[in-house]
Amino acid sequence: MTDDKSLFHRIDELVAEEHELRSKRAAGSIGDEDERTRLRALEVELDQCWDLLRQRRAKREFGEDPDAAEPRSADTVEGYLN
Repeated sequence: MTDDKSLFHRIDELVAEEHELRSKRAAGSIGDEDERTRLRALEVELDQCWDLLRQRRAKREFGEDPDAAEPRSADTVEGYLN
């Protein structure tokens, strides 16, 4: 089970890592490919966190148990607009 507070905490961690990664790239301590690879992974995990948070809110709004929300796969979350 993941609650809203822990989801927000994880989102904060991912955003901080993203900023750190961009700073390292600007300082030249990591290469373009390493930055792109990790940034892509961060974006996917962030999308999954936000999706789960939206599911939990929707369940709560309609009187359902938010703890019944399940994380969706990266393919599902990343394929919404395709």
